[in-house]
Amino acid sequence: MAINADSTIYDLLKEKPESAEVLFKFGMGCVGCAIARGETIREAATVHGIPLDELLAALGIKET
Repeated sequence: MAINADSTIYDLLKEKPESAEVLFKFGMGCVGCAIARGETIREAATVHGIPLDELLAALGIKET
């Protein structure tokens, strides 16, 4: 599965569990958050006030 900005946090963590550390560095407690199942990476960045391009770069995700 190709992870992108419109993938859910749940799918990101399932595909790349090491991403949890990156999310924590950005102050995102997504690992234990019930919303993570349906919230996209894009939505989470917006809610947390994190520039999407910075978050994607830190996660190693190339936006197409």
